[in-house]
Amino acid sequence: MADRTAWRICRDNAWWSVFGKCRRGKGKRPGPPVHDDLVRREFTAVAPNRLWLSDITEHKTGEGKLYLCAIKDVFSGRIVGYSISDRMKARLALDAVNSAAARLGNVAGCVVHTDRGSQLRARKMVRTLHAAGPLDTAPCW
Repeated sequence: MADRTAWRICRDNAWWSVFGKCRRGKGKRPGPPVHDDLVRREFTAVAPNRLWLSDITEHKTGEGKLYLCAIKDVFSGRIVGYSISDRMKARLALDAVNSAAARLGNVAGCVVHTDRGSQLRARKMVRTLHAAGPLDTAPCW
């Protein structure tokens, strides 16, 4: 009897093994702890450079995928910094934050609100935000 026949008979009779498949862990190292949600889903700002939103998006091109990390100022609604790369690494988010900080100058006290993507939670990113002044990170829930 072929394996397919045995699998079909088992499926038709709703029979399956009591021994489940071995599910291996993903082996991920835990990242930095998730910060408190400082924004609390109130996406308004009273002045420029008080609240930034950040996300990474993927664009398919004829030559492959490109990733764009953009940082938007909530008060003005403008993109204040961005970075484009062919790899979705923490460096992509770092370059976007650095371009926004270089363009605007004094960004002390700004809250950066992100989804909890691994690139945006990377240790390098957290160190850069804290080194740039009292920038706070607020992940999306």
